[in-house]
Amino acid sequence: MNDDVSITIVTVPETGFFVPGDVYDKGSSFIISARLAAAGGLSWSEFAELSASLMRLSVVFLERVGRMTGAEKKAAVLSLVGALFDAIADRCIPLVVYPFWLLARPAVRSLVLASAAGTMEQILVLVRRKAAA
Repeated sequence: MNDDVSITIVTVPETGFFVPGDVYDKGSSFIISARLAAAGGLSWSEFAELSASLMRLSVVFLERVGRMTGAEKKAAVLSLVGALFDAIADRCIPLVVYPFWLLARPAVRSLVLASAAGTMEQILVLVRRKAAA
């Protein structure tokens, strides 16, 4: 890890979590691009691909930041995944079932974040393995 990386901490408005400024900027740009790509609708598999890409981008960058604990890094990545969910998950739902979606949305969001936490651990192993090679 490189302790010389200077970081600026920002708060993700939707979650209140603290995220390094550079990661927040990259994550926000990614989310804006994803929102534009999802304008015509989105499948859940496409949402999963976008989530995994955002997590990989965030994990790779956060591995260079030495001043954050593992728990802080995990919270930062999960807050970005939560922001991605909030920005585009509604595009995955057919209009016919949207009223039911409003009831199920909080539970699905929790499930997505729990799944992202496990996925992030696997991505971290792969990133560290690649860096060691």
